[in-house]
Amino acid sequence: MPDALMIYGATGYTGKLLARSAADHGLRPILAGRDAAKLRAVAEPLGLGRRVLSVDDVRRDTDALRGVGVLLNAAGPFSTTARPLVDACLRACVHYLDVAGELAVFEEIERLDAPARERGVMLMPGAGFVVVVSDCLAAHVAARLPGADRLRIGTSSSSFLSRGSAKTMIELVGGTASVRRDGVLTSVPVGAVEHAFDYGDGPSCSVAMSMAELVTAFRTTGIGNIEAHVEVNRVERAAFQLAARSAWLVRNPFSQIALQTAVELMPDGPSDEIRGRAARAVVVEAEDRTGRTTWARAVTPEAYRFTATTALTIAARVLRGDLRPGFETPARAYGADFLLGLAGVRRDDAPG
Repeated sequence: MPDALMIYGATGYTGKLLARSAADHGLRPILAGRDAAKLRAVAEPLGLGRRVLSVDDVRRDTDALRGVGVLLNAAGPFSTTARPLVDACLRACVHYLDVAGELAVFEEIERLDAPARERGVMLMPGAGFVVVVSDCLAAHVAARLPGADRLRIGTSSSSFLSRGSAKTMIELVGGTASVRRDGVLTSVPVGAVEHAFDYGDGPSCSVAMSMAELVTAFRTTGIGNIEAHVEVNRVERAAFQLAARSAWLVRNPFSQIALQTAVELMPDGPSDEIRGRAARAVVVEAEDRTGRTTWARAVTPEAYRFTATTALTIAARVLRGDLRPGFETPARAYGADFLLGLAGVRRDDAPG
């Protein structure tokens, strides 16, 4: 019997989507999480197995991953869950995937590349919308412009956040953002680095943020100057500028508690109807030292829906033995055109 897929964090918004989609496509994952009642409510209607486990349980008990070949982590904030689950996977020789987007998480997991290769384990954070789309586009445009020394990545805005994603964003609020300059991650004031991307309706202002692509696009392409931007409207742009001046207030522990409490009042995430009709766009631009440029744009289904597709597609391939041990990115493992094999994706290239 082949080793199983475990979805950890199956009671959260993204975890539930993953569990339902897996069942719909004939996968029989083990669902895991720390709340027994919530886990039963997800697993039983789908006829799926379950294990009640906290992150500490997985970290302490190697038997927690018995029979598991791939662990797919959907439990945020990933700054709390990723490292102990990765450590457990390395001990148990289980491949690790997640749907994280936090830069610090990717930096930490990348440092485990050597022990992962030694144990034949693949570590791939960012198996969802973030960073599959940007990584495949980065590989594609880098191949179209050999010698490129700059990448700019832009992601269109979304009006919809799950409660877990909102909690993660609150943790990351600060007065600086990261960019990569000559291969080195460098801090700049939030709102100081802007670029206009065409997501399909003409140029739109986007602001550089501390995104996971600063790790993955660099590892995939070797290009040393990278910015990762998020589309903003005028109000959001002003809010980023304010954050740069008053980050100390937002980072205050009492402010963080108040914000996290407010998030608990949010809806769990976008409805089925919204997920069915919304779409997202990612643009990657490359430039070389002579000023030559090229770009590519991908339009995908709504990000949470698309994350279920990408993460489960990758998990199924890993279970079949289609993997590269070590810290890996989607495009390095499966190629720039992996994106085109996913339902509902359109890729547009710059003319010429």
